[in-house]
Amino acid sequence: MTLSMEQRLGISAVLDIKAELRPNYSEDELQQVFKSAYEHIFGRERVYIGGTFASAESMLRNGKISVRQFVQTLAKSEFYKERFFYSNSQIRFIELNYKHLLGRAPYDQSEIAHHVDIYAAQGYDAEIDSYIDSIEYTNAFGDSTVPYFRGFKSIPGMKQVGFNRLFTLYRGNGNSDNAGSKSPRLRQQLAMNLPNVIIPPITSIRFASALGVGQLNSSAARGDQRLYVIEVVAGGVGTQVAVRRSRQVYTVPFDQLSQRYQQIHKQGGKIISINPV
Repeated sequence: MTLSMEQRLGISAVLDIKAELRPNYSEDELQQVFKSAYEHIFGRERVYIGGTFASAESMLRNGKISVRQFVQTLAKSEFYKERFFYSNSQIRFIELNYKHLLGRAPYDQSEIAHHVDIYAAQGYDAEIDSYIDSIEYTNAFGDSTVPYFRGFKSIPGMKQVGFNRLFTLYRGNGNSDNAGSKSPRLRQQLAMNLPNVIIPPITSIRFASALGVGQLNSSAARGDQRLYVIEVVAGGVGTQVAVRRSRQVYTVPFDQLSQRYQQIHKQGGKIISINPV
């Protein structure tokens, strides 16, 4: 049997999959929207959802929120944070937001830096809103369509490199975005403006290695060289005694921001401001 190119690349299951909630929809169509949203945004993690989003489902069914707002609720939920935010580096989290909310991979380092700045200045909810309230989201999905993988086909404004980059983030429909390394998948290629080599999701690691697929003979990525100044009010962890809290200032490289955030929060500190040097 001859496989099509889509089958050989392992993307046939997600091409032309579009769930839209049109006027006078049926219950079956509504259930398909729920299913598509959970599959695209949570991937294999959807099996743990249970009745977590029963309230949001009811609001969509009753017309109180749109599909866009339903997606926004999922991405701002504690469930999403636990799967993709708390346990990942910040850059990896941004990669996943592009994948889950815009259906593509980030094109270059400037897109990563843009979202780092949004999170640093405005916080988690603003980071999520920056995708869902964007012109790109509106043009691609509007208020009624669940996000889907657009990057495997030609889309307006798409850079050619985006097609290759998406393969690095999409490793098959049964893959878990919460498994494996918590490090960014595109760090080196984005930092050095290099294309990604396409490795089909069904290709074994041994076979890929034998062919030399995906191996780049280049120097280590330098990454984003910017520095940020973080002002913190130090906290006393595990104590209810009133103490005078001191202010501390840290100068932190871009690629260590996520690690420093976690350290500050674990120590009970509160971030007052983050500003680029």
